Amino acid sequence: MAVPGLRREGAGRLTVDGARYLLVRPETLAAAQKAVEEALGPAAAECLARGGRAGGARAAAPLAGDADARVRRLLAIGAEIGWGEFALERLDGDDLVVSVAGSPFAEAYGPAPGPVCHLVRGVLESLAAAVLARPRPIVEEACVAAGAARCRFRTVPA
Repeated sequence: MAVPGLRREGAGRLTVDGARYLLVRPETLAAAQKAVEEALGPAAAECLARGGRAGGARAAAPLAGDADARVRRLLAIGAEIGWGEFALERLDGDDLVVSVAGSPFAEAYGPAPGPVCHLVRGVLESLAAAVLARPRPIVEEACVAAGAARCRFRTVPA
């Protein structure tokens, strides 16, 4: 698979458009997520989203173009690095809606009573902050782990 911007550098480094990435099995992240949830309860979701926001801010910062181009590029990077097949459903004013098929987070987590793709939510919150008129929280309103056909994320209405 050819990934635009992907480079394997010395010392075991993998970069996409100059930003460092690493490959981690989804089961590793799911096990870590479940351990954090066991230790922290509902606060774990925000901890994971915070991690996603940190990575998302780094990934969104160098993106060029208008809002649509920047969103589409970050979603393409997400697909390139194995986070699933992203679809931009809506980008209008303060409204951002993205869906994901094949989320490795939901698949590795297994059945759950609610959303589990907190890392993705955090990344999308950073993306929303970079391209919308003002930072907006994101909610995962549907998740494959909870029985949905696709994971779906949208900005929280003002």
